[in-house]
Amino acid sequence: MSALISRLKIAASSPAWICFVWFGMTAGVSLLATPVKFAAPLITRPVALDIGAVTFAALNKAEFVALILLLIVVRVSGRAAQWWAVCGVLTLILVAQSAWLLPELTARAGMVASGLELPPSIAHTTYATLELTKLVILFACGMVASIPAPQRNSSAP
Repeated sequence: MSALISRLKIAASSPAWICFVWFGMTAGVSLLATPVKFAAPLITRPVALDIGAVTFAALNKAEFVALILLLIVVRVSGRAAQWWAVCGVLTLILVAQSAWLLPELTARAGMVASGLELPPSIAHTTYATLELTKLVILFACGMVASIPAPQRNSSAP
């Protein structure tokens, strides 16, 4: 039983689980729920845009919680030196999405829902690019963090 508890403590102190949970949330909303919503025949475009704005706002808040948990686990696990750049990039992506892209896209969605035809915006492409970048980073970091550290042989000279 103590071996199981020890393994659970080691797993909980690894950034891998946060990376994979965060990856799953983001992939589920961005790559699955959003495209499917626009394919539903009974949902009108204004309703789909409104649902999308609410969904992405909620995802953004959940991602900040994931980022804070990641920062705590990285600091407590003693991996801060190896993870500072990754955490910095993830922070910059989230700040760009929250402070610039989500407000702009939400405003555009409201205008489109009210019947305006708007020219293409770089904000949507930028958001999608950052979202894919975030997914790649989270998956790669989750995989790297899953690899167990090599065991030191105490009998070696």
